[in-house]
This record gives sequence, C-alpha cells and structure tokens, in this order.
Amino acid sequence: MPKPASPATASNVSALTPTLARRIIEMIRREGYPVGHRLTEQALCEELDVSRSPVRKALQYLQGVGAVTSEPNRGFQVAKMPSELGELEFAPNPASEEVMYMRIASDRIHGELPDEIAENDLMERYGLPRLQVQRILNRMARESMIDRKPGRGWIFRPLLSNVESHRESYRYRMIIEPAAILEPGYEVDLAELEKCRREQVELLDGGIERCTPAELFRAGVHFHETMIAGAKNRFLLDSLRTLNQMRRVVEYGTRLDRNRLHRQCEEHLVLIDLLVKGERMEASQFLRQHLNTARITKIGTADERERGT
Repeated sequence: MPKPASPATASNVSALTPTLARRIIEMIRREGYPVGHRLTEQALCEELDVSRSPVRKALQYLQGVGAVTSEPNRGFQVAKMPSELGELEFAPNPASEEVMYMRIASDRIHGELPDEIAENDLMERYGLPRLQVQRILNRMARESMIDRKPGRGWIFRPLLSNVESHRESYRYRMIIEPAAILEPGYEVDLAELEKCRREQVELLDGGIERCTPAELFRAGVHFHETMIAGAKNRFLLDSLRTLNQMRRVVEYGTRLDRNRLHRQCEEHLVLIDLLVKGERMEASQFLRQHLNTARITKIGTADERERGT
C-alpha cells in the first residue's frame, strides 16, 4: 500500500521524478481520466518505459502537489479534473535530466558538440555522474537523436538544423500527409481522433500559455501521426515518425509564437471536423494549405536563427 507523500520539493526528489510526473499528467489529460480513476503502477511502467520504483516516486510526488490521492487497498487515483491539471506547476531542478537533456541537445544543435562523443566527455563537460549521462544518452537513442557505436562512444544523427533541411521536411510532409488521407480504404481511428480534439481544445483553453515546448510538440505530433495512420500504410507512418524524431529537439528550442500556435490549434480542429464527417478531399486540401503556412512561418524562424537575429 503506497504511503502518503509529503509535499515534494526539488531537494527531496530525484532528478527523474518531476519528468515522470509531467508525463503522467500528460497521459491523464490525453486520456481524459475522471476524478477517482485508478492509476496502476504496471500500466504506468509500460507507458513510461521505466520500472516500478520511479513510477511510485512520481505518483508520491503528484500526491504531494494534489494531483492524485491514495486510499488503503486502492492505490493511487486521479484527484483533479484533466482541465485542472494543466494549472499545476513543477519547479525546475537545474540539474534535472530534462534540463540537462535540453542543454546537451542545444549544444549539439549549435555545433558545440562533435559528431561523436563519449560518456566521459559529457561527464566532464557538464559535471554529471555516469549513471545520469547514461540515462540521458539512452533517452536520446530512444528518440533517434543518437546511436551507440559498435565499440565505445556514441554518434549523433543528423538534425533539421538549417533552413534548407526545414524546407525539405515540410515539402516532404506536404507530399505524404495529404496523399495519405486520399488512400483507398483510409479510415482514421475516431477514438484516437477525439483524444486529439480534447488536446487541441485544452491548448486553446489556456494550455498554450501553460505547457512546455515538449508538451506542445507532442500534441501536434499526436494529431498528425493519428491522421496519417488512417492510411493503414506502415511506411507512411514510419517515415513521418522518423521525421518527427529529427524535428523534436530543434522544435523544443524554437522561440514560441503563441499567436501562431492558437491559429495552428484552430486549424487542427477544422481538420478533425472534416475527417469525422468523412470529407477526405476537403481535409486533404486543407491539410496541404495548413502545412504550407507552417512551412513559410518556420522557414522565416529558422532563417532568423541562422543569422543570429
């Protein structure tokens, strides 16, 4: 039986705990779990790809901030409505793995790290223990940012870090995503699409101002990958996932344009309505226009970043 947790602080939790807590909150909001819904450790272990111990610590952390509660013989349950969970704040730990992950990724994007790197190099450069460096590198590997070399060391994968690569990525998406909707037998998962709708509505209801860049990026990726999955073609879905993995870190570090994000969410809702009605031709045309607008906006942002403005 879980023990009640005292309010968590940055000094009495591990660096991994707040990161896992945020991901649990994202899952609760994405799935729309009601107050009282039971959160099982096994399900969370599978969702977060970690063992029971860090999951339990993350749940105790969330209990300390009032997001979940626990009762004898019932484990942990959701304590707030999904819409209320977005208002929770997690104080960032300057040494947390999320912060260090983004710092290493940013240094790579700006050319301050070489193509090949060793664990000892990162330990010395950032003053981190080996175990933390290994966890960060393993996460980067899962997100297709880096690969382990056959011997020792790691090698970074290419990133979408210049104007031309951004242009190519959006032109590619303008080819495959609208075409996927027109494929014979296209059938979008309506239940998953409704989850996407809830996410977009929550973003428009204040989430854009509250969410981290990572959360904003994941909501957009979830929507676009749900759309293309309706084509039932693994090559289309896998190619988009690979591209999104290459975009991930660069997007995290992009200066947020809140007005653009509001417009983007509104367009996502238009696309969802078209797909629910079965108006695939209209959805395909609207999607191509949506991606082209994003391309024009992003190319300008990337161009500014290359000039240092």
